[in-house]
Amino acid sequence: MRIGCPDLISVIMPCFNAEKYLREAIESVTGQTYTNIELIVVDDGSTDNSMDIARSYGDRVILIKQNNKGPYPARNRGLMASKGEFIAFLDADDYWCADCLEKLHAALHNSDAVVAYCGWQNIGLEGGGGKPYIPPDYESGNKVELFLQHAAPWPIHAALIRRSALEEAGGFSERLFSCMDYELWLRIATLKPIKRVNEVLAFYRHHSKGQITSKKWRQAKNVWLVKRNFIKRYPELVSDISPSTLKQLVEGELLRRAYEAYWERDLVSAQRIFRIVLRTGYW
Repeated sequence: MRIGCPDLISVIMPCFNAEKYLREAIESVTGQTYTNIELIVVDDGSTDNSMDIARSYGDRVILIKQNNKGPYPARNRGLMASKGEFIAFLDADDYWCADCLEKLHAALHNSDAVVAYCGWQNIGLEGGGGKPYIPPDYESGNKVELFLQHAAPWPIHAALIRRSALEEAGGFSERLFSCMDYELWLRIATLKPIKRVNEVLAFYRHHSKGQITSKKWRQAKNVWLVKRNFIKRYPELVSDISPSTLKQLVEGELLRRAYEAYWERDLVSAQRIFRIVLRTGYW
């Protein structure tokens, strides 16, 4: 296991055809009040002007190119090239408050926590955007049950992680195209201490074209698979949760998402999710 440069934060930014938002994302990093940062942009086969934008920042950006493989291989590639003791991930269309990394780093500094996480706000949702959201303090309750209640405890860029924890976990699984950040948080954060920063510091941009989460049925299926695999792999962590509660957290949540898609008139997603629920026998 490599030992990262002390107090250096490596920011890993996968990028695929993100010319519209890339400059704002890069300047969100270069404008941080915490300055001991390296920014690694991993181009995932872009065909637009994204790389020209990244190159315009000179040596402030470490640029890596690969053929289009998807976001998780890109993040793993950036992790391999990184040198920091701490790792943060920022997609090329999202951004942070200027003091985000400073506050997340302060939460981890001189503590035994391996992840510091914060609140976020969804940008671009219908009706003018989402409300600012502060996630629960997962350490104050049954952490495993709380994690299983959510499709993901926080967006990927609303956290700062110790390199040692990421490397011990083997980085991101590349088995599925989505939800592998949720799978990683389950494997890391349910086993080791985490800390919440009780502020909204991250902003997640919603747009339907090309966004992973636009395929609701696939997202719902992958969350369901991640939960099932986690329970199978770590039965000791769920031993104090009743079987009926586990069914509700896994199959019941899948059924809820089917109804949600139906009422939103996303009938393709609703039909596909209902079929999965039917096969589980949860009815």
